[in-house]
Order: sequence, then structure tokens, then C-alpha cells
Amino acid sequence: MTAYVSIEQVDALLGADWAPDEKKPRAVLMANTWLTNLGLPAFDPVPDDVVQAGAEIAREAAAGNIFAAKETGVLSKSVDADGVSSSKTYSASARKISAGESFALALLSQYLGTGQAKIVRG
Repeated sequence: MTAYVSIEQVDALLGADWAPDEKKPRAVLMANTWLTNLGLPAFDPVPDDVVQAGAEIAREAAAGNIFAAKETGVLSKSVDADGVSSSKTYSASARKISAGESFALALLSQYLGTGQAKIVRG
């Protein structure tokens, strides 16, 4: 795993109250794991926008919004109470993306290639 962001950097960007002190090490570990799993290129030094993205993910991780428990295998749920019923069907892989995670992905978009290579013929 690559270390893209540290507790000190997150504190500097978001203020020291972004998470309780006891949650910070795990949240930063989760942020670095999340960033590593994106397959970002190697940086030396790490660009400011990548550090900012890491800080956003650390805050979301401390709030329980990253790598949260998920239910698998259930595609449909229904409730019936006194003649009123409700039914919803979701994909087993569906999940909400938090505002912080969406912002982090936007910050990182220039580093996350499309998987296509431009070919120039001379």
C-alpha cells in the first residue's frame, strides 16, 4: 500500500476536529488503501489534489462511509403492514457514494485514465 496522505496532512487540510483522535489512524489507513486500490501512478512528491482527495476519504472513513458493511445476496425486499405494502429491488453490488467520495473521485479524475491510449502516426 502506498502512503498518499498522513494524519498531519488531513489535520492541516480539514482542521484537527475532522475525527476523534482514536479514529484517525484507521481512517487514514483506509484512505491510503482506497487510493492505492484506484491504481494511481507513483508520485514523488504526492500532488496537492491527491492529498486533498485522501483527506476527504479519511473524513468519510472516520464517519463509516468507506468500506462499510454491505449486504450481499439479497436482491429484493418487501414490507406489508395492515394492507400497505412496499417493495424495492436493488442490484447486489449497488451502493451509495458519499459526497466526500464523489469529490475525491473528481479531484483524482485526471490521474484515472480511460484505459485508452492515443496513437499518433507520423
